[in-house]
Amino acid sequence: MAIDDLNAKELKIGGKVVKFQLVAEDDAGDPKQGTAVAQKLVDENVNGVVGHLNSGTSIPASKLYNDAGIPQISPSATNPKYTRQGFNTTFRVVADDTQLGGVLGKYAVETLKGKQIAVIDDRTAYGQGVAEEFEKAAKAAGASIVGHEFTTDKSTDFAAILTKLKSAKPDILFFGGMDAVGGPMLRQVKQLGLDVKFVGGDGLCTEELPKLAGDAIGDGTVVCAEAGGVDGEFKTMQQKFKADFKAKNGIDVQVYSPYVYDAVHLLADAMTRADSVDPKEYLAELRKTDYRGVTGPIRFDEKGDIKNGALTLYTYKLGKRQQLAVVR
Repeated sequence: MAIDDLNAKELKIGGKVVKFQLVAEDDAGDPKQGTAVAQKLVDENVNGVVGHLNSGTSIPASKLYNDAGIPQISPSATNPKYTRQGFNTTFRVVADDTQLGGVLGKYAVETLKGKQIAVIDDRTAYGQGVAEEFEKAAKAAGASIVGHEFTTDKSTDFAAILTKLKSAKPDILFFGGMDAVGGPMLRQVKQLGLDVKFVGGDGLCTEELPKLAGDAIGDGTVVCAEAGGVDGEFKTMQQKFKADFKAKNGIDVQVYSPYVYDAVHLLADAMTRADSVDPKEYLAELRKTDYRGVTGPIRFDEKGDIKNGALTLYTYKLGKRQQLAVVR
């Protein structure tokens, strides 16, 4: 959609009308394939990269883009390490796990009144990162961490770790991982009679979770946060984007689509201001970005992180996701 919109404008850069072209690759969420895909894009001399989706692929790929001097904007990778490697080519347009885990940890204690908190993470770069930040913030807000257990992103049986945590009598259970594991985990939480609020990050916070959890997802028992969210005047822009997206693709917006859309526009905006599509020329302009996108205002700090990124808190009622608040 972003490419089509840009080409319709017939932008002039370096004295001639430029035609933007999408070169799409699939990294399959696998770090090895992520670096292979990154090398392929580098070899094809792309002018900029929007991606990758996961932290586990974005981090190793970022070194290849940095070595080649190609700007990379991730619309969704939230592990803090991604922008803390000292690379000047690395950007992200969503809040990171430090912010996400931190906000959730504080919310779990101050709003949900959690005192005894148990944590499980799936040992991925994402799951571990968000769990660590949650734990830090929950402790700082005055809660006790009564247990921290580990699983994998492919596991389906959690009876042993849940039984162990149950004996510590937690009132909140935080899970760092994705919905495909979180859903079955919720079913087993219910089977074991664990009376907890189930809290998680954006990997858990999907429209699919109620299908994966079945009747284990009681009203208001799950609280999760997602990087992003709009407030004020940007709500109208986002609603228009959602309507346009559905009209074009026949499906509802996937969670990171608006961030991908804005990221493509950011690259074009920097190229236009630099009057060059050469990464060496426009990279400095990308760092100076001050852009109003469909996801809100976008400016970058010295690391390439979005300044003052928004987070949206959700719960589930009657099997549907409901927004609680947008926080910054």
